[in-house]
Amino acid sequence: MNRVFGSSNKNADGGDHWMSVSDLMAGLMMVFLFVSISLMRDAMIERDKIKEVAVTYQKNQQAIYNALLDEFEQDLDQWGAEIDRDDLSFNFKSPDVLFANGRSDLTAEFEVILDDFFPRYLGVMEGFKSSIQEIRIEGHTSSRWNHGSSDEEAYFNNMRLSQSRTRAVLQYAVEIPSVRMNQYDWVKGHVAAVGYSSSKLVLKADGTEDENKSRRVSFRVLTNADTQIRKILGG
Repeated sequence: MNRVFGSSNKNADGGDHWMSVSDLMAGLMMVFLFVSISLMRDAMIERDKIKEVAVTYQKNQQAIYNALLDEFEQDLDQWGAEIDRDDLSFNFKSPDVLFANGRSDLTAEFEVILDDFFPRYLGVMEGFKSSIQEIRIEGHTSSRWNHGSSDEEAYFNNMRLSQSRTRAVLQYAVEIPSVRMNQYDWVKGHVAAVGYSSSKLVLKADGTEDENKSRRVSFRVLTNADTQIRKILGG
């Protein structure tokens, strides 16, 4: 019978071999389980860090907006200005107050506004300097130049105009005595003048251009959120 069915020792040897493979597979499964748990833990830690970044960013944005509103709420109407909560831009949106049509010279009225506004604005930013990457003085125009201009000609003519205007605003702002004396170095390192021409138009409800509101000057805060994210994620 042993010759027909084989010996019991061979069956036993086969069983031992099968048990060894089973033990190996069980061990590998445990290794994979521990690796999976470790990866899940790391993923949860990264998720919590990202959540922390988002919460910190939102709190900082809200704090800057609240500080600007507390300081300037009583001045907005008389200056023809508004503060945008989403991008932290302080928008002067009455073009007739800012510049003569097609010119980059500041009006006397806008100079008076800047004399009051800019030192106070820097005073608000004083408490947030560690989180500020840059403050941009942004010049925006409508898409119109003159009736004989092509779209391309109008865009580049308005680009030169918007750049000249923001440079004029920055040059005037840094020459304000209190700014020149106390904040010049910081302004030089952190405030930039940028002309956007008609690339960021303000639209009406029907989707057409609002030419008057498109002509504006903005002071916009850019925070260093990306740097803070790298610090937090880097541990």
